[in-house]
Amino acid sequence: MAGDSPDVVIVGSGMGGATLAAGLAPGGARITILERGDYIPDDAPARDPNRVFRNSAFRSDETWLDADGRRFEPGNYYQVGGNSKLYGAVLIRYRAEDFAEMAHAEGVSPAWPFAYDELAPWYDRAEALYRVRGAGDEDPTEPARDGPYPYPPVPDEPAVAAVRARLRARGLHPFSLPLGIDLERWLAAGQTGWDGFPDTRCGKQDAENCGLAAALAHPNVELVTRAQATGLELTPDGKRVAAVVYRRDGAEHRLVPAIVAVCAGAVQSAALLLRAGAANASDQVGRCFMNHNASALIAIDPRFRNDSIYQKTFGINDWYLSDGDGGPPLGNMQLLGRVLPDILHAQAPGLTRPVAGWISRHAIDAYAISEDLPDPASRVVLRGGEIQLLWRRSNMQAHRGLVGKIRNAFRAAGFPLVLTRLFDGRVPSHQCGTLRIGKDPASSVLDPECRSWDHANLFVTDAGALPTSAAVNPALTIAALALRASATIAQELGG
Repeated sequence: MAGDSPDVVIVGSGMGGATLAAGLAPGGARITILERGDYIPDDAPARDPNRVFRNSAFRSDETWLDADGRRFEPGNYYQVGGNSKLYGAVLIRYRAEDFAEMAHAEGVSPAWPFAYDELAPWYDRAEALYRVRGAGDEDPTEPARDGPYPYPPVPDEPAVAAVRARLRARGLHPFSLPLGIDLERWLAAGQTGWDGFPDTRCGKQDAENCGLAAALAHPNVELVTRAQATGLELTPDGKRVAAVVYRRDGAEHRLVPAIVAVCAGAVQSAALLLRAGAANASDQVGRCFMNHNASALIAIDPRFRNDSIYQKTFGINDWYLSDGDGGPPLGNMQLLGRVLPDILHAQAPGLTRPVAGWISRHAIDAYAISEDLPDPASRVVLRGGEIQLLWRRSNMQAHRGLVGKIRNAFRAAGFPLVLTRLFDGRVPSHQCGTLRIGKDPASSVLDPECRSWDHANLFVTDAGALPTSAAVNPALTIAALALRASATIAQELGG
């Protein structure tokens, strides 16, 4: 195992790893990306709701331990492009206020080590890379931006437009979700929504189709699939990572790079560093695990006919910065992808198929997101070498308030029955925070450039680096952080 010596090894090809590679590739550095999974095949049952939502055809057979030591399937995915292959393609910026300290009903969301203005130009570049479609003049909480979105918003279908109009008539401000979707290409491959459905390179602007594709267009970038990183070796003085060890097809391999970027996801990246005893002088690796408090809502009106296909085109941030009555913030609402009868029956098997079909035809489906506050006791640990997730929910008072506001809004808009369901820990609702950036090496794992305080050549640019969860989808913020870190790494390699 003498080991190859690329300039950069990136562990993971999800949003953080693929975008980092895209930012570095034009500089000519020799980059090796290790991905534990493989490509989703073109002939996969990608549009079959029963295979996707009932049989979990695209999940691994991996299990983790919960706080009581019971095994559960975490709902994470391992393939080229990571979890972005099945994401809802909402590519929204954190609000400017999310970068400052924000008081909540049950605690405080701490300030980032820099303000929104520092990340704004990297958001611009990330939106261009991921070909985001949106409108900048509909959401009162929209942060300052340097220009319009790269493409106009994805249009509402008639049924969805009618719901948007109903909510607007109640004084709310529905806005077009910033989306990474080529609608014509997506629908040409199948008449379904994209939220939760895997992409087979047919229109979803995800980590594979955008970040990774941009990187692999350069001859200096190599992707190694079915390659699971198993260890990091440190130099004798502990100040640098000397090598990355991975297994592929039963054999062990070793790479000796100048720079290592761990981008395997908030949980797996933390586990890799814990196994290596790396980057943890502060005892913060794995701590402050956050997972959005999230609920699904189904608003039913027997007079309403939902004949939409994709549905997921608008959100509401009226309760994002306050509860609307002068109280603390509650969170974001956005439409879910269309909940088809088979999906509803799979998620609620107690419903008969005729009842599930009736509900689907007469309902609009929404998703409520509230911020999960960082708590050092909410953490990823290793127990007998296995991952144990000790998630401690926070800020649930705000989440209950948000669900109540949404329920009342739909009722006022003519939907008399609103069903709700809180997602539990088996649903990965934007896991983040286990390797947080910060100004103080005593209370963070990474510096503001996403570099380990302990090892000068180790970076993390996945969701683990996020110091707060905010209350919007994190994918674009991860991409912006990765592009920013790529500039730092490129400068170092050039020097």
